[in-house]
Amino acid sequence: MDEEVQALAARLVRRLKEVKATITLAESCTGGLLASTLTDISGASEWFGQSWVCYSYESKINELNVQQDILDSKGAVNATVAIQMAEGARERSGADIAISITGIAGPVALNSNKPVGLVYVGIASAHWANAESVQMGGSRRENKISFVHFALKTAIDCWDKAKVRQEDAIAIKQKAAADAAVKSAKSDAEKARKAVQASAGAPWQDESWQDPGKAIGDDTDVSWENNGNE
Repeated sequence: MDEEVQALAARLVRRLKEVKATITLAESCTGGLLASTLTDISGASEWFGQSWVCYSYESKINELNVQQDILDSKGAVNATVAIQMAEGARERSGADIAISITGIAGPVALNSNKPVGLVYVGIASAHWANAESVQMGGSRRENKISFVHFALKTAIDCWDKAKVRQEDAIAIKQKAAADAAVKSAKSDAEKARKAVQASAGAPWQDESWQDPGKAIGDDTDVSWENNGNE
C-alpha cells in the first residue's frame, strides 16, 4: 500500500485511540481496500469491529438501508448515497464513526454517464454527517488507492473540524456560565448595598431614641417612693 495512505491511516487511528472511539466502513468500488488498510495497523481490534462491501444496489438497500428511489433516480455515486451508506453502517455496527466510499474506479462506467474516477466519501457520527467528492484520473488500481487516500483525508478533516466545533461550543458554554456568575455577583452586591442603605435609615438604628450622653438603661429619671419598708 502507498506510504502516504499508510501515514493517513495511522493519523486517523491516533485520533480514534485518543478518545477510545470505534470505526466502521461501507465500501463499494474499493472492494474492502480501506478496511484492509486500517486493519494492517496492529491492535485494530481495539477500534475496528466490522465493515461492509456492498457492490450491488440490492446489497446497499438490504445491508445499509440506502433508499431505493435514490439509487433508481440518481445512481449509486452521489452524496446522498454516500451519507446513507455511512449512516447505515454506523447504525448497524454501533460504531462511533463510519466512512463510506462509492465511486467509479473504471476502466469504464457501465450504465452510467458519470466519469471514471469520480468518487464520493461519506462520513457519519451520531451527531453529524457529511459527504465530499473528487475526480481522480488513473487506472482502476490507481483510482482505488486514490479513493482510499481521499477517504482517509476526508475523515481526518471532518474529525478535526468536528473537534473544533465541540471546543468552540464548550468555550461558548463556559463563557455563558462565567457571564452569568458575574451578573449574579453584581446583583448580589447591589442587593447588599440596598440592604445597607435601608438598615441605615431604620428606626431601631436611630440614636435619637436616647438623650445625648445617656446610655440605654439609664434610670436616673425614675422616682422612687418610700413606702416605709426600708
